[in-house]
Amino acid sequence: MSDILEVRELRAYYGQVQALHGIDLSLREGSVTTLLGANGAGKTTTLRSICNMIRFTGAIRFDGIELSTRSTEKLVRLGIAHVPQGRGTFTRMTVEENLRLGAISRNDERAVTGDIDRMYAHFPKLKERRSQQAGTLSGGEQQMLAVARALMLRPRLMLLDEPSFGLAPLIVRDLFGILAKINREDKVTIMVVEQNAELALELASDAYVIETGRIVMSGPAAEISNNEDIRKSYLGY
Repeated sequence: MSDILEVRELRAYYGQVQALHGIDLSLREGSVTTLLGANGAGKTTTLRSICNMIRFTGAIRFDGIELSTRSTEKLVRLGIAHVPQGRGTFTRMTVEENLRLGAISRNDERAVTGDIDRMYAHFPKLKERRSQQAGTLSGGEQQMLAVARALMLRPRLMLLDEPSFGLAPLIVRDLFGILAKINREDKVTIMVVEQNAELALELASDAYVIETGRIVMSGPAAEISNNEDIRKSYLGY
């Protein structure tokens, strides 16, 4: 299985402050990879760098294409979807309007309608709320809508930033089960940044652990999950 994303010697900056210090990582096509670490370790900054949202140096290649000179819009057209922390749904628009917004760059109406039906199959609660304003949804439903809207892009790679944030444990379990199904059935490569390390390692095939802007451990998720020293030192469980 080939690598769909390669990151080499990534250094990222907020003004004069350096946040990442030479990160290397890669994602195998069709895999689920998790990036774990404490608050402020550099997880969100890594995703922002991949999406060309902050200043960075180093190489980021998606399917062999260098991303550093490409705008966020062009990244979307390449097949990269980003679900930021805080969900980012359009609260005054309905569920279905949000989904259609995710497909705004497409002009194949029949296929778009088919994809909306597919999202409703993945997320039955959204079908029940299809005419409801997104701002009136529960936190879990808003997170599901954010993921579904990203999938309307038909991405090859989906980047998720703290999808469990603020959600009840049962809802988190349901959401991660849906992500596993999407990866398995739709062949979407997923990179998930997460503080719930135990659950993320159950979902992922590969894992990286980041501390103060540096990768301190990487390998198969099961191997990292079974390493008691790593769990205690870096993952908090």
